[in-house]
Amino acid sequence: MPGTIDRKPRAAKAAATKQRRIQKGVDARDTAAREEKPKPAQLGARHYPVPPFPKQHHAKPGHEHEIEPAPLYDAPFYVGSRKLDGKVALITGGDSGIGRAVAVLFAREGADIAISYLSEQRDANETKRAVEAEGRRCITIAGDVSKRAHCIKAVARTLKEFGRLDVLVNNAAFQIHSKKFEDLTPEHFDTTLKTNLYGYFHMAQAAVAHMKPGSAIVNTGSITGIDGSKELVDYSMTKGGIHAFTRALSSNLLARGIRVNAVAPGPVWTPLNPSEKEAGDVAEFGAKTPMKRPAQPEEIAPAYVFLASPHCSSYITGEILPIIGGY
Repeated sequence: MPGTIDRKPRAAKAAATKQRRIQKGVDARDTAAREEKPKPAQLGARHYPVPPFPKQHHAKPGHEHEIEPAPLYDAPFYVGSRKLDGKVALITGGDSGIGRAVAVLFAREGADIAISYLSEQRDANETKRAVEAEGRRCITIAGDVSKRAHCIKAVARTLKEFGRLDVLVNNAAFQIHSKKFEDLTPEHFDTTLKTNLYGYFHMAQAAVAHMKPGSAIVNTGSITGIDGSKELVDYSMTKGGIHAFTRALSSNLLARGIRVNAVAPGPVWTPLNPSEKEAGDVAEFGAKTPMKRPAQPEEIAPAYVFLASPHCSSYITGEILPIIGGY
């Protein structure tokens, strides 16, 4: 109508001004966020090492005493509560990394420990010392888990020394990258499968015959078995196979009262990776995780206690527990 004031342009201009004000604030915060590098997450009882680590590349099978910084395994703030009191556990790859941390916490929970290892005698001796410092017994058994005879021997030695076997932790593994798929040789492929799949199969089959109702098997899987890894095609295959093995075996053994579960870690600071990756990649290991750092073995080990103990997980079998730093 003549003489009326059109308020719509004024309202539209006000709305546009408000949007630009919001945009300006968001742009400023985005700029500040880009300038401030996200800090690695420190959510545990103590401060954990963060990348960049010293550049290093170690010969296989990797030795924990050579790794810098040393992996943290002793979990000084973890208090045991007899979750595995009187039990006996056999842990493959128990000389270092996750295996050593699991051995220490199992001992703190009341278990005697047998560890199987390949050839890392000095590391195995340190695990034995750490277990005995918890007031439990420990034996070390050298050998190759890909060989059926060694697995049978390891179980027999455990039974001879301790008279029983309640928990098997299948943890030993072989991993090394191959950037081009065509460069993955049959020998490389065969070694990965024989160690990571045959080893779990042989050890489980040797152990199950002597395990009573209430016993448990805990397998070490991996995030690579869920997501895959372009440079670890063979390793990813085996870890996916371990996850399937866990689910299938849990069904097979349920009627016998034996639970079977798996832990699927993301990046963990152990001898496995500094002996697998190039030195520059080792320096940034774990930096791409949401937590901006790799896990330490002592951060993973409580999951094994949880899955091994009938006090904690009596209604859990056939499960894959990812511990992957927020992925």
